Amino acid sequence: MKELELKYGCNPNQKPARILMKQGELPVEVLSGKPGYINFLDALNAWQLVKELKEATGLPAAASFKHVSPAGAAVGLPLTETDRKIYFVKPDAALSPIACAYIRARGADRLCSFGDWAALSDTCDAATAAYLRAEVSDGVIAPDYTVEALEILKAKKDGKYNVVRIDPDYVPAPLEQKDVFGITFEQGHNDLKIDRAMLENIVTKNHDLPESAKIDLMVALITLKYTQSNSVCYVKNGQAIGVGAGQQSRIHCTRLAGSKADNWYLRQCPKVLGLQFVKGIRRPDRDNAIDVYISDEWEDVLAEGVWQNYFAVKPEPLTAEEKKAWLATQTGVSLGSDAFFPFGDNIERARKSGVCYVAEPGGSIRDDNVIETADKYDMVMCFTGARLFHH
Repeated sequence: MKELELKYGCNPNQKPARILMKQGELPVEVLSGKPGYINFLDALNAWQLVKELKEATGLPAAASFKHVSPAGAAVGLPLTETDRKIYFVKPDAALSPIACAYIRARGADRLCSFGDWAALSDTCDAATAAYLRAEVSDGVIAPDYTVEALEILKAKKDGKYNVVRIDPDYVPAPLEQKDVFGITFEQGHNDLKIDRAMLENIVTKNHDLPESAKIDLMVALITLKYTQSNSVCYVKNGQAIGVGAGQQSRIHCTRLAGSKADNWYLRQCPKVLGLQFVKGIRRPDRDNAIDVYISDEWEDVLAEGVWQNYFAVKPEPLTAEEKKAWLATQTGVSLGSDAFFPFGDNIERARKSGVCYVAEPGGSIRDDNVIETADKYDMVMCFTGARLFHH
């Protein structure tokens, strides 16, 4: 098959729409549903991310994409007891490594992952499909599906859930093109390889970079390679916990991603884990209630006549002092940036979210200030020498 008709383009008024190959056959097969234009943009970007992440780390990888940027990405490390609680996984649920990867990718930012496109580096099994079935999601791309997994996914959305299989051996043409305003742009495909060698140029006084941090920094950099720029990514324990995408200012990227990382960590606060929800609450309503509860707008869900819609027992507010104290215990976080930090203020903000390890290209006229700021907090910082802009 050389081309595939789509429902419409970016918007319903943009018809006709299709994907096509100028040479050869399409490397994708639609097994269920009818994906749209943005669906395939998400699917193909997400697939590249998880494929490269597995190649770099040797671990199964998954991503949760929205509007051509990852809401989350992760490798398939086992879920801790706390992970199972904050991602709402049954304590006795049997999970495969690829299922763990997607649960962690989806769980990092559950609000942004609402209605996501999932990507899996490995065959989708029944455990992964069962988790996908319960979530609000637009579709999934994977190299293959077990018979049981495909049956589960084909039943989702009354058979309209998008399921795409991609040839894992497909290699794109060395040159890529796209049209903007009737003008064709052409560039070489970004085949930059991100691996441990990219982390060897440590520019800070502290050179202690453990293997776990190397994995986290690779997760950050590969995630950034497929995130709309400017972008910054916070990672811990093999999963992105905060992605700041498409900001014009780098400090805004760092703040946005940092606030998401803070929210991820606040969800692990005992007071939040102890929230008692009304029976039968919808997953999106529960996720939204948690997000508002840990924010400065907590009164919106705790007002009389409102809290009863979410909670079986009215919770006490999570005070600013309690939040500050809990966030102060966060540590061991890694941070990647798709371009150099122009000022040390990015490091100052990153420190507040527990960042200990940093990877950025370097090359700013103020590199000395950035290094000095990292040294002030005994961070380890690598200059990769590689910019990762993506548009």
